[in-house]
Amino acid sequence: MDFIRVGEKLLDRRKIYSAVERILELRAQGFSQEEVAQKVAVDRTFISRLEKLGEVRRGRRIAVIGFPVANKEELHQMLEEEGVEYIFLLTEAERWDYVRQKNGLQLINEIMEIIARLREYDVVVIIGSDYRIRLSEALLGREVVGVEIGTSPIREDRVVDVERLRGLIRQLTSREKKAAYQS
Repeated sequence: MDFIRVGEKLLDRRKIYSAVERILELRAQGFSQEEVAQKVAVDRTFISRLEKLGEVRRGRRIAVIGFPVANKEELHQMLEEEGVEYIFLLTEAERWDYVRQKNGLQLINEIMEIIARLREYDVVVIIGSDYRIRLSEALLGREVVGVEIGTSPIREDRVVDVERLRGLIRQLTSREKKAAYQS
């Protein structure tokens, strides 16, 4: 059991995670916040706040950055088909070539330029290690959606499921379309 003490209370993390997972599953099935609140025995406002906490900002502009990916060309083609505006994908070899071809100052400046450019997008999908995703979230803010392909450090190319990524991109863009119709 995974317990944590908060003041005088002893909390079971597993129980909390299980409840949150159930709430999200019910909402994804189409139940209203009120219906889910009754089923799980929590306040509706808790569900609203939970959703707000995890919401990816809706927007028109999506960027995808990822490395090291084995099926780079296939991913790039699909992302273009789905209307992704900024795509930066590298294999492991390309990643090391990118670093080796620049001196320290050039590398820092280019990385800062990429970060500045990514901040212009409403949603940034990061394909990479757990560490790179957390770092990207810290640099870019809550508009980051992570697609983890392994734990850090990753030293070889990883195949990314093209259809799963396509589904994610479509979810992000369908939220945008729904918001536009509701406005």
